[in-house]
Amino acid sequence: MIIYIKNMVCVRCKMAVQSALEALQIDYESIELGRVKLRDYLSSEQKKALNNALQKYELELMEDKKKVLVEQVKTHILEIFHQPNTDMELKLSAYLSKKLNYEYTYLSNMFSEMEGSTIERFYIVNRIERVKELIMYEDLSLSDIAYQLKFSSVSHLCQQFKKVTGETPSDYKKLCESNDYVWRKL
Repeated sequence: MIIYIKNMVCVRCKMAVQSALEALQIDYESIELGRVKLRDYLSSEQKKALNNALQKYELELMEDKKKVLVEQVKTHILEIFHQPNTDMELKLSAYLSKKLNYEYTYLSNMFSEMEGSTIERFYIVNRIERVKELIMYEDLSLSDIAYQLKFSSVSHLCQQFKKVTGETPSDYKKLCESNDYVWRKL
């Protein structure tokens, strides 16, 4: 049985889910971004207990098929940025259609209806968030980041970064390197 979990988008989230499953003695085969493969079906009591345990971590079980599909779209987009070997030779629309076995128009309409924003906007914002992570935590040049995240050029990366954040990548890097950066973030 596969269950889907909303907001499970990071390693800490996977650890929280693992902890909740183990505390409730629920056997599982695998935990991936957004989903868990269980060894058995959950009783209604187990579902309720698991959902309560997950809520402590701001996670929740999803049973609505539309919500599940939207979370799958988000998960596949986030995987693009965090798994360097992701097959992104296709356009985003073709990639998502291939991964989810739905026409992109349907996915796009469903996403917009449920999220109030477009898939493309989600993609761009999260791509820039990944750029920010790489600037802050990795010692990569903008050229390396542009290449890794498949921007057409450094100039394109800088334009999108400024459009989303209001500052240039260089300004952001200087801010991160300043001593009072932590205090500004709080």
